[in-house]
Amino acid sequence: MSKTHSAVVTDQFGPRAHAYVESAVHAQGEDLDALAGIIEQAAPIRALDLGSGGGHVAYRMALHAKNVVALDISSDMLAAIAATAGSKGLSNIETVQAPVERLPFGDASFDFLASRFSAHHWRDFEAGLRQARRVLRSGAAALFIDVFAPRSALLDTHLQAVELLRDNSHVRDHTVDEWISALARARFSLGTIRTWCLRMDFEIWTGRMCTPELRRNAIRALQQAAPAEVQAHFSIENDGSFMLDVFMLETVAG
Repeated sequence: MSKTHSAVVTDQFGPRAHAYVESAVHAQGEDLDALAGIIEQAAPIRALDLGSGGGHVAYRMALHAKNVVALDISSDMLAAIAATAGSKGLSNIETVQAPVERLPFGDASFDFLASRFSAHHWRDFEAGLRQARRVLRSGAAALFIDVFAPRSALLDTHLQAVELLRDNSHVRDHTVDEWISALARARFSLGTIRTWCLRMDFEIWTGRMCTPELRRNAIRALQQAAPAEVQAHFSIENDGSFMLDVFMLETVAG
């Protein structure tokens, strides 16, 4: 019997929960440092980490917010977050299991929201953004951090292909233009956009997801056969390591 997308995501990430808690790529970065500064200034009463993953946003939020909700679709991921929060002495983090498209919170329940490296797994991207806006009070800040796809169809196709081969719960890395349009439709006002490049070590990147050898080989075949402009844009190295384009969008609920 075929699985729902939610089941695929749960199967992919549940057994790898501790790998994401411990992942250096996810546990650190200039985006987390910037996010921490924004949260400190906002000092929210109730903050939401949407698609919490390894919980790294929630841990930063908990230092400056009165209460933090870490929401994820994987119960195993949430158990790892709860255990890690306990070990860090963070008693103000609550975990909630739910899909982003159906948030179990009332309207205007939060005064801060952040989502990091989650949206490319959402089954319904625009529904997730609409739900994010619904649970935020008007004027509240929302930060979205994710990989973004280049405008070029050639580069976009390569990115989506290697992402899906590595992780079959991948849906889409959206372009910046797609993000801006979707956020406007969801009634978010766009503020600052920060972009940077993030190096993916091929062995760590595929190992964290336990990508089967057949798919690892397919990724390497695509990389090696890619046109020069694809190899240059993603800075593909001899061992398959490469660079991803990442952004942080600062928005306000309108």
